[in-house]
Amino acid sequence: MDLSWSHQPLTRRRTLAAATGLAGGAFLPHGPALAAATQYTNPVIWQDFADIDIMRVGDTYYASASTMHYSPGAPVLRSYDLVNWEIAGHAVPVLDFGAKYDLNGARGYVRGIWASSLAYRPSNRTFYWLGQIDFARTYLYTATAVEGPWSRLTTISTPYYDAGLLVDTDDTLYVAYGNTTISVAQLSPDGRNQVRTQEVFRTPSSVGTLEGARFYKINGQYYIFLTRPANGQYILKSSSGPFGPYTMRQVLLDLRGPIPGGGVPHQGGLVRTQSGAWYYMAFVDAYPGGRMPALAPVTWTADGWPVVQLVNGAWGTTYPSPAVPTPPRQVTPMTGVDTFDGTSLKPRWEWNHNPDNTKWSVGNGLTLRTATVTHDLYWARNTLTHRIQGPTSTATVQLDHSAMRDGDRAGLALLRDSSAWIGLKRDGGATRVVMVTGLTMDGNWNTTGTGTEIASAPVSGGRIWLRANADIRPGAPRPGTFSYSTDGITFTRLGPAFSMGNDWRFFMGYRFALFNHATQSLGGAVRVTRFEVSTP
Repeated sequence: MDLSWSHQPLTRRRTLAAATGLAGGAFLPHGPALAAATQYTNPVIWQDFADIDIMRVGDTYYASASTMHYSPGAPVLRSYDLVNWEIAGHAVPVLDFGAKYDLNGARGYVRGIWASSLAYRPSNRTFYWLGQIDFARTYLYTATAVEGPWSRLTTISTPYYDAGLLVDTDDTLYVAYGNTTISVAQLSPDGRNQVRTQEVFRTPSSVGTLEGARFYKINGQYYIFLTRPANGQYILKSSSGPFGPYTMRQVLLDLRGPIPGGGVPHQGGLVRTQSGAWYYMAFVDAYPGGRMPALAPVTWTADGWPVVQLVNGAWGTTYPSPAVPTPPRQVTPMTGVDTFDGTSLKPRWEWNHNPDNTKWSVGNGLTLRTATVTHDLYWARNTLTHRIQGPTSTATVQLDHSAMRDGDRAGLALLRDSSAWIGLKRDGGATRVVMVTGLTMDGNWNTTGTGTEIASAPVSGGRIWLRANADIRPGAPRPGTFSYSTDGITFTRLGPAFSMGNDWRFFMGYRFALFNHATQSLGGAVRVTRFEVSTP
Protein backbone atom coordinates (compact mmCIF):
# COMPACT_ATOMS: atom_id res chain seq x y z
CA MET A 1 0.00 0.00 0.00
CA ASP A 2 1.06 3.59 -0.52
CA LEU A 3 2.83 5.03 2.52
CA SER A 4 1.32 8.43 1.83
CA TRP A 5 -1.91 6.95 3.18
CA SER A 6 -2.82 6.86 6.86
CA HIS A 7 -2.48 3.07 6.91
CA GLN A 8 1.05 1.99 6.09
CA PRO A 9 2.27 -1.60 5.92
CA LEU A 10 6.06 -1.37 6.09
CA THR A 11 8.34 -4.26 5.65
CA ARG A 12 11.44 -5.29 7.44
CA ARG A 13 14.28 -7.54 8.52
CA ARG A 14 17.25 -9.63 7.77
CA THR A 15 19.09 -12.45 9.56
CA LEU A 16 22.73 -13.34 9.92
CA ALA A 17 24.71 -10.09 10.30
CA ALA A 18 25.85 -7.80 13.05
CA ALA A 19 25.95 -4.00 12.48
CA THR A 20 25.08 -1.41 9.81
CA GLY A 21 23.98 2.22 9.28
CA LEU A 22 22.28 5.14 7.47
CA ALA A 23 22.37 8.90 6.47
CA GLY A 24 19.67 11.70 6.24
CA GLY A 25 17.10 14.29 7.72
CA ALA A 26 13.41 15.34 8.38
CA PHE A 27 11.13 18.22 9.25
CA LEU A 28 8.75 18.08 12.17
CA PRO A 29 5.59 20.06 11.46
CA HIS A 30 3.49 21.30 14.34
CA GLY A 31 -0.25 21.86 14.60
CA PRO A 32 -2.88 22.54 17.22
CA ALA A 33 -3.71 18.84 17.62
CA LEU A 34 -0.08 17.79 17.93
CA ALA A 35 1.72 17.10 21.18
CA ALA A 36 4.40 19.57 22.17
CA ALA A 37 7.79 18.45 20.87
CA THR A 38 10.46 17.82 23.46
CA GLN A 39 13.39 15.50 22.88
CA TYR A 40 13.95 11.79 22.82
CA THR A 41 17.14 9.87 23.43
CA ASN A 42 18.53 6.91 21.48
CA PRO A 43 18.25 4.02 21.77
CA VAL A 44 14.51 4.51 22.07
CA ILE A 45 14.32 0.94 23.39
CA TRP A 46 17.38 -0.32 25.26
CA GLN A 47 16.30 -3.93 24.93
CA ASP A 48 17.05 -6.57 22.31
CA PHE A 49 14.66 -6.03 19.36
CA ALA A 50 16.40 -6.57 16.03
CA ASP A 51 15.51 -6.58 12.32
CA ILE A 52 12.68 -4.16 12.90
CA ASP A 53 9.65 -3.78 10.67
CA ILE A 54 7.61 -0.72 11.54
CA MET A 55 4.30 0.74 10.39
CA ARG A 56 1.48 3.06 11.40
CA VAL A 57 -2.20 2.18 11.40
CA GLY A 58 -4.23 5.30 12.13
CA ASP A 59 -2.70 6.89 15.22
CA THR A 60 -0.91 3.75 16.41
CA TYR A 61 2.58 2.53 15.52
CA TYR A 62 3.56 -1.12 15.41
CA ALA A 63 6.90 -2.89 15.10
CA SER A 64 8.03 -6.49 14.91
CA ALA A 65 11.39 -8.10 15.66
CA SER A 66 13.46 -11.27 15.44
CA THR A 67 13.41 -13.82 18.25
CA MET A 68 15.27 -16.84 16.81
CA HIS A 69 14.64 -19.86 19.09
CA TYR A 70 12.51 -18.07 21.69
CA SER A 71 8.81 -18.89 21.96
CA PRO A 72 6.35 -17.33 21.37
CA GLY A 73 8.11 -15.62 18.49
CA ALA A 74 7.95 -12.38 16.52
CA PRO A 75 6.89 -9.89 19.22
CA VAL A 76 4.65 -7.04 18.12
CA LEU A 77 5.46 -3.72 19.79
CA ARG A 78 3.02 -0.82 20.02
CA SER A 79 3.56 2.92 20.42
CA TYR A 80 1.63 6.15 20.04
CA ASP A 81 4.65 8.46 19.67
CA LEU A 82 7.47 6.32 18.14
CA VAL A 83 9.48 6.76 21.34
CA ASN A 84 7.65 4.92 24.12
CA TRP A 85 6.87 1.30 23.30
CA GLU A 86 5.13 -1.68 24.86
CA ILE A 87 4.99 -5.35 23.92
CA ALA A 88 1.45 -6.05 22.73
CA GLY A 89 1.71 -9.68 21.69
CA HIS A 90 3.48 -12.21 19.45
CA ALA A 91 2.65 -13.02 15.84
CA VAL A 92 3.96 -16.61 16.06
CA PRO A 93 2.25 -18.27 19.06
CA VAL A 94 4.36 -21.43 19.00
CA LEU A 95 7.39 -22.54 16.99
CA ASP A 96 5.70 -25.60 15.50
CA PHE A 97 8.37 -26.00 12.83
CA GLY A 98 9.87 -29.28 13.99
CA ALA A 99 10.90 -31.25 17.06
CA LYS A 100 14.10 -29.26 17.53
CA TYR A 101 12.06 -26.27 18.67
CA ASP A 102 10.70 -28.48 21.47
CA LEU A 103 14.23 -29.52 22.53
CA ASN A 104 13.17 -32.98 21.42
CA GLY A 105 16.24 -34.78 20.11
CA ALA A 106 17.62 -31.59 18.57
CA ARG A 107 17.90 -27.88 19.34
CA GLY A 108 16.90 -24.76 17.46
CA TYR A 109 19.43 -22.26 18.79
CA VAL A 110 20.04 -19.40 16.32
CA ARG A 111 17.34 -20.71 13.98
CA GLY A 112 13.62 -19.97 14.04
CA ILE A 113 12.31 -16.42 13.67
CA TRP A 114 14.77 -14.36 11.64
CA ALA A 115 14.15 -11.15 9.73
CA SER A 116 10.48 -11.19 8.84
CA SER A 117 7.73 -8.74 7.96
CA LEU A 118 4.70 -7.14 9.58
CA ALA A 119 1.98 -5.43 7.51
CA TYR A 120 -1.61 -4.23 7.73
CA ARG A 121 -4.26 -4.69 5.04
CA PRO A 122 -7.03 -2.07 5.29
CA SER A 123 -9.37 -3.95 2.95
CA ASN A 124 -9.99 -6.65 5.53
CA ARG A 125 -8.65 -4.84 8.60
CA THR A 126 -6.11 -7.59 9.16
CA PHE A 127 -2.50 -7.72 10.32
CA TYR A 128 -0.10 -10.01 8.44
CA TRP A 129 3.18 -11.52 9.60
CA LEU A 130 5.36 -13.29 7.04
CA GLY A 131 8.69 -15.06 7.51
CA GLN A 132 10.74 -18.01 6.31
CA ILE A 133 11.94 -20.76 8.62
CA ASP A 134 15.14 -22.80 8.22
CA PHE A 135 15.57 -21.90 4.54
CA ALA A 136 12.76 -24.38 3.85
CA ARG A 137 9.44 -22.56 3.51
CA THR A 138 7.56 -19.38 4.32
CA TYR A 139 4.78 -19.02 6.87
CA LEU A 140 2.09 -16.35 6.93
CA TYR A 141 0.05 -15.56 10.04
CA THR A 142 -2.87 -13.17 10.42
CA ALA A 143 -4.81 -11.46 13.21
CA THR A 144 -7.42 -8.74 13.46
CA ALA A 145 -5.70 -7.34 16.58
CA VAL A 146 -2.00 -7.47 17.36
CA GLU A 147 -2.70 -8.94 20.79
CA GLY A 148 -4.03 -11.97 18.95
CA PRO A 149 -5.20 -14.56 18.52
CA TRP A 150 -2.81 -15.02 15.60
CA SER A 151 -3.41 -18.00 13.32
CA ARG A 152 -1.50 -19.49 10.42
CA LEU A 153 -3.05 -18.52 7.10
CA THR A 154 -0.78 -20.49 4.80
CA THR A 155 2.57 -22.11 4.12
CA ILE A 156 4.42 -21.22 0.90
CA SER A 157 7.10 -23.54 -0.47
CA THR A 158 9.41 -20.69 -1.52
CA PRO A 159 11.55 -19.55 1.44
CA TYR A 160 11.34 -15.74 1.29
CA TYR A 161 14.66 -14.93 2.96
CA ASP A 162 14.60 -11.63 4.88
CA ALA A 163 11.19 -10.79 3.51
CA GLY A 164 9.44 -7.45 3.21
CA LEU A 165 5.66 -7.57 2.64
CA LEU A 166 3.92 -4.78 0.72
CA VAL A 167 0.16 -4.23 0.54
CA ASP A 168 -0.13 -2.17 -2.63
CA THR A 169 -2.71 0.57 -3.15
CA ASP A 170 -4.74 -1.84 -5.31
CA ASP A 171 -4.65 -4.38 -2.43
CA THR A 172 -2.19 -6.70 -4.19
CA LEU A 173 0.30 -8.45 -1.90
CA TYR A 174 3.97 -8.38 -2.91
CA VAL A 175 7.06 -9.74 -1.15
CA ALA A 176 10.64 -8.49 -1.66
CA TYR A 177 13.28 -10.96 -0.48
CA GLY A 178 16.73 -12.40 -0.97
CA ASN A 179 20.42 -12.08 -0.21
CA THR A 180 22.49 -10.22 -2.82
CA THR A 181 20.07 -11.40 -5.52
CA ILE A 182 16.82 -9.60 -4.71
CA SER A 183 13.50 -10.94 -5.98
CA VAL A 184 9.87 -9.86 -5.84
CA ALA A 185 6.97 -12.30 -5.50
CA GLN A 186 3.29 -11.61 -6.05
CA LEU A 187 0.81 -13.48 -3.87
CA SER A 188 -2.72 -14.54 -4.69
CA PRO A 189 -5.49 -12.15 -3.58
CA ASP A 190 -6.13 -14.24 -0.47
CA GLY A 191 -2.39 -14.36 0.33
CA ARG A 192 -2.26 -18.14 0.39
CA ASN A 193 -0.20 -18.82 -2.71
CA GLN A 194 2.60 -17.43 -4.85
CA VAL A 195 1.40 -16.22 -8.25
CA ARG A 196 4.71 -15.04 -9.64
CA THR A 197 8.29 -14.45 -8.58
CA GLN A 198 11.04 -12.64 -10.45
CA GLU A 199 14.59 -11.50 -9.83
CA VAL A 200 14.60 -7.70 -9.85
CA PHE A 201 18.13 -6.74 -8.76
CA ARG A 202 21.59 -8.23 -8.45
CA THR A 203 23.89 -6.45 -6.01
CA PRO A 204 27.12 -5.12 -7.58
CA SER A 205 30.26 -6.84 -6.30
CA SER A 206 31.56 -3.43 -5.22
CA VAL A 207 28.75 -3.25 -2.65
CA GLY A 208 28.91 -6.87 -1.48
CA THR A 209 25.91 -8.35 0.33
CA LEU A 210 22.48 -6.76 0.53
CA GLU A 211 19.59 -8.32 2.45
CA GLY A 212 16.90 -7.46 5.01
CA ALA A 213 14.32 -6.20 2.51
CA ARG A 214 11.59 -3.74 3.39
CA PHE A 215 9.13 -3.01 0.58
CA TYR A 216 7.29 0.30 0.13
CA LYS A 217 5.21 2.29 -2.29
CA ILE A 218 5.68 6.01 -1.75
CA ASN A 219 4.25 8.65 -4.06
CA GLY A 220 3.74 6.08 -6.78
CA GLN A 221 7.34 4.83 -6.62
CA TYR A 222 8.37 1.37 -5.41
CA TYR A 223 11.23 1.12 -2.94
CA ILE A 224 13.14 -1.86 -1.56
CA PHE A 225 15.11 -0.87 1.54
CA LEU A 226 18.15 -3.12 2.05
CA THR A 227 20.92 -3.52 4.60
CA ARG A 228 24.58 -4.24 3.97
CA PRO A 229 25.64 -6.26 7.00
CA ALA A 230 26.80 -4.78 9.07
CA ASN A 231 27.77 -1.24 8.17
CA GLY A 232 25.53 0.11 5.43
CA GLN A 233 22.01 0.77 4.21
CA TYR A 234 20.96 1.01 0.57
CA ILE A 235 17.69 1.58 -1.22
CA LEU A 236 16.33 0.51 -4.61
CA LYS A 237 13.74 2.60 -6.49
CA SER A 238 11.47 1.73 -9.41
CA SER A 239 9.19 4.04 -11.35
CA SER A 240 7.94 1.14 -13.49
CA GLY A 241 6.12 -1.06 -11.00
CA PRO A 242 7.01 -3.60 -8.32
CA PHE A 243 9.03 -5.80 -10.69
CA GLY A 244 11.36 -2.98 -11.68
CA PRO A 245 13.75 -2.17 -13.14
CA TYR A 246 15.34 -0.73 -10.01
CA THR A 247 18.14 1.74 -9.50
CA MET A 248 20.24 1.77 -6.33
CA ARG A 249 21.46 4.49 -4.01
CA GLN A 250 23.53 4.35 -0.83
CA VAL A 251 21.68 5.68 2.17
CA LEU A 252 24.46 5.28 4.73
CA LEU A 253 27.80 3.63 5.19
CA ASP A 254 30.00 3.38 8.30
CA LEU A 255 27.81 5.90 10.09
CA ARG A 256 28.69 6.51 13.72
CA GLY A 257 25.86 5.30 15.95
CA PRO A 258 24.24 6.73 19.09
CA ILE A 259 25.41 4.08 21.59
CA PRO A 260 29.04 4.39 22.73
CA GLY A 261 30.86 1.20 21.85
CA GLY A 262 27.99 0.02 19.65
CA GLY A 263 27.73 -0.51 15.92
CA VAL A 264 26.25 1.30 12.95
CA PRO A 265 22.45 1.74 12.97
CA HIS A 266 20.98 -0.42 10.21
CA GLN A 267 18.30 -2.88 9.13
CA GLY A 268 14.98 -1.47 10.09
CA GLY A 269 12.09 0.31 8.45
CA LEU A 270 10.65 3.64 7.39
CA VAL A 271 7.44 5.10 8.78
CA ARG A 272 5.48 8.31 8.23
CA THR A 273 3.73 10.19 11.02
CA GLN A 274 0.21 11.58 10.84
CA SER A 275 1.66 15.01 10.05
CA GLY A 276 3.75 13.76 7.13
CA ALA A 277 7.17 13.54 8.80
CA TRP A 278 9.28 10.46 8.10
CA TYR A 279 11.41 8.40 10.47
CA TYR A 280 13.78 5.47 10.20
CA MET A 281 13.91 2.96 13.05
CA ALA A 282 17.05 0.82 12.82
CA PHE A 283 18.91 -1.32 15.29
CA VAL A 284 22.38 -0.89 16.77
CA ASP A 285 24.57 -3.88 17.52
CA ALA A 286 25.23 -3.41 21.22
CA TYR A 287 26.45 -6.71 22.65
CA PRO A 288 26.38 -8.25 25.22
CA GLY A 289 22.82 -6.91 25.42
CA GLY A 290 21.82 -7.49 21.83
CA ARG A 291 20.51 -5.19 19.10
CA MET A 292 18.82 -2.00 20.25
CA PRO A 293 16.29 0.10 18.28
CA ALA A 294 17.30 3.66 17.41
CA LEU A 295 15.15 6.31 15.72
CA ALA A 296 16.14 9.16 13.37
CA PRO A 297 14.15 11.58 11.23
CA VAL A 298 14.29 11.30 7.44
CA THR A 299 13.80 13.79 4.63
CA TRP A 300 13.46 13.15 0.91
CA THR A 301 15.36 14.64 -2.01
CA ALA A 302 13.47 16.31 -4.84
CA ASP A 303 13.97 13.22 -6.99
CA GLY A 304 12.63 10.83 -4.35
CA TRP A 305 15.50 9.43 -2.28
CA PRO A 306 15.56 9.27 1.55
CA VAL A 307 18.19 11.05 3.63
CA VAL A 308 18.70 10.49 7.37
CA GLN A 309 19.04 13.60 9.52
CA LEU A 310 22.44 13.56 11.19
CA VAL A 311 23.83 15.34 14.23
CA ASN A 312 27.49 16.32 13.88
CA GLY A 313 27.92 13.74 11.15
CA ALA A 314 26.45 10.88 13.20
CA TRP A 315 23.14 9.27 14.00
CA GLY A 316 21.97 11.54 16.79
CA THR A 317 21.88 10.60 20.43
CA THR A 318 18.95 13.01 20.78
CA TYR A 319 16.39 14.50 18.39
CA PRO A 320 13.22 16.55 18.79
CA SER A 321 10.35 14.23 19.66
CA PRO A 322 7.99 13.38 16.80
CA ALA A 323 5.04 15.75 16.59
CA VAL A 324 2.06 13.43 17.04
CA PRO A 325 -1.38 13.64 18.64
CA THR A 326 -1.46 13.28 22.40
CA PRO A 327 -1.30 9.54 23.18
CA PRO A 328 -4.59 8.08 24.44
CA ARG A 329 -2.79 6.40 27.34
CA GLN A 330 0.62 5.51 28.68
CA VAL A 331 2.12 2.34 27.33
CA THR A 332 2.85 -0.59 29.62
CA PRO A 333 6.47 -0.46 30.86
CA MET A 334 8.83 -3.20 29.70
CA THR A 335 10.36 -3.38 33.16
CA GLY A 336 8.98 -3.44 36.70
CA VAL A 337 7.30 -6.00 38.92
CA ASP A 338 5.45 -9.13 37.83
CA THR A 339 3.61 -11.27 40.37
CA PHE A 340 2.25 -13.62 37.69
CA ASP A 341 -1.38 -12.91 38.38
CA GLY A 342 -4.08 -13.65 35.83
CA THR A 343 -4.30 -16.67 33.57
CA SER A 344 -1.43 -16.12 31.13
CA LEU A 345 2.09 -14.79 31.00
CA LYS A 346 2.58 -11.14 30.17
CA PRO A 347 3.99 -10.60 26.65
CA ARG A 348 7.41 -9.52 27.87
CA TRP A 349 8.17 -13.18 28.63
CA GLU A 350 9.48 -15.71 26.09
CA TRP A 351 10.50 -19.33 26.62
CA ASN A 352 13.83 -20.81 25.55
CA HIS A 353 12.32 -23.02 22.80
CA ASN A 354 8.71 -24.18 23.14
CA PRO A 355 7.62 -25.04 26.68
CA ASP A 356 5.95 -28.19 27.91
CA ASN A 357 2.66 -26.53 28.81
CA THR A 358 1.76 -29.30 31.25
CA LYS A 359 4.70 -28.33 33.47
CA TRP A 360 4.01 -24.69 34.28
CA SER A 361 1.17 -22.46 35.43
CA VAL A 362 0.46 -18.90 36.54
CA GLY A 363 -1.94 -17.43 39.06
CA ASN A 364 -0.71 -16.94 42.61
CA GLY A 365 2.79 -16.84 41.17
CA LEU A 366 4.57 -18.77 38.45
CA THR A 367 4.93 -22.49 39.13
CA LEU A 368 7.71 -24.28 37.24
CA ARG A 369 7.56 -28.05 37.57
CA THR A 370 10.60 -29.94 36.36
CA ALA A 371 10.14 -30.83 32.70
CA THR A 372 13.53 -32.32 31.79
CA VAL A 373 16.06 -34.62 33.41
CA THR A 374 19.43 -33.24 32.35
CA HIS A 375 22.69 -31.80 33.65
CA ASP A 376 22.68 -29.28 30.76
CA LEU A 377 20.65 -26.10 31.13
CA TYR A 378 20.72 -25.66 27.33
CA TRP A 379 18.67 -28.88 27.02
CA ALA A 380 16.26 -28.03 29.83
CA ARG A 381 12.71 -27.21 28.82
CA ASN A 382 10.58 -24.48 30.40
CA THR A 383 13.35 -21.96 30.92
CA LEU A 384 11.54 -18.62 30.90
CA THR A 385 13.42 -15.54 29.68
CA HIS A 386 13.15 -11.77 30.02
CA ARG A 387 15.14 -9.18 28.08
CA ILE A 388 17.72 -7.20 30.00
CA GLN A 389 17.16 -3.45 30.22
CA GLY A 390 20.22 -1.40 29.33
CA PRO A 391 22.62 0.07 30.01
CA THR A 392 22.48 -1.72 33.39
CA SER A 393 19.65 -3.38 35.26
CA THR A 394 18.94 -5.81 38.06
CA ALA A 395 16.55 -8.75 38.19
CA THR A 396 15.31 -9.90 41.58
CA VAL A 397 13.21 -13.02 42.01
CA GLN A 398 11.39 -14.28 45.10
CA LEU A 399 11.37 -18.07 45.00
CA ASP A 400 9.51 -20.69 47.01
CA HIS A 401 11.66 -23.82 46.79
CA SER A 402 9.93 -25.98 49.37
CA ALA A 403 8.69 -28.45 46.74
CA MET A 404 12.10 -29.14 45.17
CA ARG A 405 13.28 -32.74 45.07
CA ASP A 406 16.73 -34.28 45.28
CA GLY A 407 18.73 -33.57 42.14
CA ASP A 408 16.72 -30.50 41.18
CA ARG A 409 18.37 -27.27 40.02
CA ALA A 410 16.44 -24.00 40.02
CA GLY A 411 17.37 -20.37 39.81
CA LEU A 412 18.10 -17.21 37.88
CA ALA A 413 20.54 -17.20 34.96
CA LEU A 414 22.27 -14.77 32.66
CA LEU A 415 21.54 -16.82 29.56
CA ARG A 416 23.35 -16.88 26.25
CA ASP A 417 25.91 -19.15 24.55
CA SER A 418 28.13 -18.50 27.59
CA SER A 419 26.06 -18.46 30.75
CA ALA A 420 26.11 -18.35 34.54
CA TRP A 421 23.49 -18.62 37.25
CA ILE A 422 22.62 -18.29 40.89
CA GLY A 423 20.16 -20.75 42.33
CA LEU A 424 19.43 -23.76 44.40
CA LYS A 425 20.78 -27.29 44.39
CA ARG A 426 18.80 -29.89 46.31
CA ASP A 427 20.85 -33.00 47.08
CA GLY A 428 20.59 -35.59 49.85
CA GLY A 429 17.73 -33.75 51.48
CA ALA A 430 19.80 -30.57 51.88
CA THR A 431 19.48 -27.33 49.91
CA ARG A 432 22.31 -24.96 49.05
CA VAL A 433 22.38 -21.65 47.18
CA VAL A 434 25.12 -21.77 44.56
CA MET A 435 26.76 -19.68 41.87
CA VAL A 436 27.57 -21.66 38.71
CA THR A 437 29.55 -20.51 35.70
CA GLY A 438 31.11 -22.21 32.67
CA LEU A 439 27.92 -23.07 30.79
CA THR A 440 29.11 -22.79 27.20
CA MET A 441 28.26 -23.63 23.59
CA ASP A 442 30.48 -23.77 20.50
CA GLY A 443 29.89 -22.03 17.16
CA ASN A 444 27.53 -24.81 16.09
CA TRP A 445 25.56 -24.29 19.32
CA ASN A 446 26.49 -27.62 20.82
CA THR A 447 27.13 -27.66 24.56
CA THR A 448 30.80 -27.57 25.49
CA GLY A 449 30.39 -26.94 29.22
CA THR A 450 27.54 -27.73 31.60
CA GLY A 451 28.80 -25.47 34.37
CA THR A 452 31.04 -25.46 37.41
CA GLU A 453 29.93 -24.53 40.91
CA ILE A 454 32.30 -21.88 42.22
CA ALA A 455 30.54 -20.61 45.35
CA SER A 456 27.84 -21.88 47.69
CA ALA A 457 26.13 -21.37 51.04
CA PRO A 458 23.65 -23.51 53.01
CA VAL A 459 20.05 -22.32 53.17
CA SER A 460 17.12 -23.30 55.35
CA GLY A 461 13.41 -22.72 55.10
CA GLY A 462 11.49 -22.67 51.84
CA ARG A 463 11.91 -19.15 50.52
CA ILE A 464 14.82 -17.20 49.02
CA TRP A 465 15.46 -14.07 46.98
CA LEU A 466 17.90 -14.30 44.07
CA ARG A 467 19.40 -11.33 42.26
CA ALA A 468 21.38 -10.84 39.06
CA ASN A 469 22.85 -7.50 38.03
CA ALA A 470 23.81 -7.08 34.37
CA ASP A 471 25.94 -4.41 32.73
CA ILE A 472 25.20 -4.60 28.99
CA ARG A 473 27.00 -1.52 27.77
CA PRO A 474 28.60 -2.52 24.44
CA GLY A 475 32.19 -2.39 23.33
CA ALA A 476 33.71 -4.94 25.69
CA PRO A 477 32.77 -7.97 27.78
CA ARG A 478 30.81 -6.72 30.78
CA PRO A 479 30.28 -8.02 34.33
CA GLY A 480 27.26 -9.81 35.66
CA THR A 481 27.05 -10.34 39.41
CA PHE A 482 24.86 -12.50 41.62
CA SER A 483 23.56 -12.23 45.18
CA TYR A 484 20.91 -13.73 47.43
CA SER A 485 18.82 -12.86 50.46
CA THR A 486 16.85 -14.78 53.06
CA ASP A 487 14.67 -11.83 54.03
CA GLY A 488 14.32 -9.82 50.81
CA ILE A 489 16.16 -6.87 52.38
CA THR A 490 19.82 -7.73 52.95
CA PHE A 491 21.56 -9.31 49.97
CA THR A 492 24.82 -11.25 50.07
CA ARG A 493 27.09 -11.37 47.06
CA LEU A 494 27.85 -14.91 45.88
CA GLY A 495 30.80 -15.75 43.66
CA PRO A 496 32.98 -13.59 41.43
CA ALA A 497 31.75 -11.41 38.57
CA PHE A 498 30.76 -13.29 35.44
CA SER A 499 32.10 -11.87 32.16
CA MET A 500 29.29 -11.53 29.61
CA GLY A 501 30.79 -11.91 26.15
CA ASN A 502 30.11 -9.43 23.34
CA ASP A 503 30.46 -11.71 20.30
CA TRP A 504 27.58 -11.18 17.85
CA ARG A 505 27.27 -14.64 16.33
CA PHE A 506 24.58 -15.90 18.71
CA PHE A 507 22.60 -12.84 17.54
CA MET A 508 20.28 -12.68 20.54
CA GLY A 509 21.64 -10.79 23.52
CA TYR A 510 21.91 -11.94 27.11
CA ARG A 511 18.64 -12.47 28.96
CA PHE A 512 17.54 -13.01 32.51
CA ALA A 513 16.20 -16.57 32.73
CA LEU A 514 14.16 -18.48 35.29
CA PHE A 515 14.67 -22.23 35.26
CA ASN A 516 13.93 -25.44 37.13
CA HIS A 517 15.18 -28.79 35.86
CA ALA A 518 15.87 -32.20 37.33
CA THR A 519 19.07 -34.22 37.24
CA GLN A 520 17.56 -37.37 38.76
CA SER A 521 13.80 -37.62 38.25
CA LEU A 522 10.80 -35.41 37.54
CA GLY A 523 8.24 -34.33 40.13
CA GLY A 524 9.79 -31.32 41.85
CA ALA A 525 8.57 -27.74 41.54
CA VAL A 526 9.37 -24.15 42.47
CA ARG A 527 7.08 -21.14 42.65
CA VAL A 528 8.16 -17.64 41.63
CA THR A 529 6.01 -15.24 43.62
CA ARG A 530 7.61 -12.02 42.45
CA PHE A 531 9.97 -10.93 39.67
CA GLU A 532 11.29 -7.40 39.23
CA VAL A 533 13.59 -5.72 36.73
CA SER A 534 14.88 -2.40 38.04
CA THR A 535 17.33 0.19 36.77
CA PRO A 536 19.65 2.48 38.74
